[in-house]
Amino acid sequence: MSTIGATQFKQECLAILDRLGPEGIVITKHGKPIAKLVPIETESVSLIGSLAGKIRVHGDLLTTGLRWDAES
Repeated sequence: MSTIGATQFKQECLAILDRLGPEGIVITKHGKPIAKLVPIETESVSLIGSLAGKIRVHGDLLTTGLRWDAES
């Protein structure tokens, strides 16, 4: 992941946003990471279908398995 100093980020903010990749960029201040900038689409788009084939349903999802009587 690439990094950029806060001063440089401030000067080039709009250009950086235009070329921001899916992995994002770490913003540093005095050499220490202070923030991570990632595109908003990356987080939700990567979740779609990410669990396909990894989850198995056992039993009925629409019941707790307990019997109850509304009259009692």
